[in-house]
Amino acid sequence: MTDKRKPLLVIEDDPALQKQMRWALDQYEVLLADDRDSAVAQLRRHEPAVITMDLGLPPHPDEPTTGFALLQEILALTPEAKVIVITGQHDRANAVRSIALGAYDFCEKPFQPELLSLIIERAYRLSELQEENRRLQNSQLSPGNSGILTRDPEMQKLCRTVEKVAGTNATVMLLGESGTGKELLARSLHANSPRKSNRFVAINCAAIPDNLLESELFGYEKGAFTGAAKQTPGKIEVANGGTLFLDEIGDLPMALQAKLLRFLQERVIERIGGRDEIPVDVRIVCATHQQLKSLISTNRFREDLYYRLAEIVLDIPPLKLRKGDASLLAHAFVRRFSEEQRTGTMILLPEAVDAIEAYGWPGNVRELENRAKRAVIMAEGNSLRAEDFGLEASAPEPELFNLRRVRDEAEREAIVKVLGRVNSNISRAAEVLGVSRPTLYDLLDKYGLRTPQVQQS
Repeated sequence: MTDKRKPLLVIEDDPALQKQMRWALDQYEVLLADDRDSAVAQLRRHEPAVITMDLGLPPHPDEPTTGFALLQEILALTPEAKVIVITGQHDRANAVRSIALGAYDFCEKPFQPELLSLIIERAYRLSELQEENRRLQNSQLSPGNSGILTRDPEMQKLCRTVEKVAGTNATVMLLGESGTGKELLARSLHANSPRKSNRFVAINCAAIPDNLLESELFGYEKGAFTGAAKQTPGKIEVANGGTLFLDEIGDLPMALQAKLLRFLQERVIERIGGRDEIPVDVRIVCATHQQLKSLISTNRFREDLYYRLAEIVLDIPPLKLRKGDASLLAHAFVRRFSEEQRTGTMILLPEAVDAIEAYGWPGNVRELENRAKRAVIMAEGNSLRAEDFGLEASAPEPELFNLRRVRDEAEREAIVKVLGRVNSNISRAAEVLGVSRPTLYDLLDKYGLRTPQVQQS
């Protein structure tokens, strides 16, 4: 039968204590190590969640120097590991230092089996809770309240960054291709901020003619120009206390760039035709699909304004680089539009999913959303094909989903990399990979990597 006990690494150089701990902790799969090298080898091979260790280890068993160094190395290799330091009586100073270095807890010698077992079990419970928390975070399709549907690690990381930045007043610049969801993230920044009870005001700098954009942003007084029949506040003033989203900031005319810069510096505005300075408390979030640094080099965008706007810059990857998101979003859009159009439940056929994953999506999420809506409206039945999305059916590649092949390719790549790092030294490679030498030799034969050079190692 397979040993289902939890692995516990015991780092202790005293054979008598090793025997005592193995007997006292028989509810665990006790892995023994008596020095730094064997401890690291066991750590790499078994990756135990909990470790007990004596600070006095060879080559200087009477000093804690080696133990402290190994403790730091263990936490660098496996930061999630819970290390319980076994100290001598009246050695509280070293115990406290161990905790400061990152140890989970300590226990004094001679240890009481019941007390040590309790500490170890608490460490396992904490480790399991943290692992469950990480699993739940990774399984979330939309981290936090971003409103972004994603399973892509980079997009999930970006959504967590948005959640972290939301609580500050920092000016945020969102960079990404058209249709990647810049406004959605801007709204998330507002919704997760202390300003959420106030207005979120958006303006597209590319959609408004240059001669009207200034009055839209800064407002105007009655009689300031022909047609100014009444005093009208601008978007900046309307967003007071909230968030102003400046979309396509790269299209802002140079004259207005200077005026916006002054506002960012002074936090006051003057309406067109007015003389009074009006203080405004607003958070600025901007976005563009353009390369602003290129515009700066051609004198089409002010460098000083760029640095005012780019306190925090977030790059949004295009849909084609977001692994698995195209089909995930397609299913979500089809479900949403099916409910809106009351067409009944509609499903994507495998050929449609393959075509969606194979397509490059130059228009990103916006294009996918439009095609999904068209597919739901125009489909003749409840099963959507590739042609319903305006795509050509592509030949499926089932081998990409063969877990054994994926695992073998990853295993081979890891072995090749490690052999290169250790100059084909089999002993070192086995230690780094966390396997025995015979196992590594079997893997070399399996993947045809046992070259003459490697065999001599």
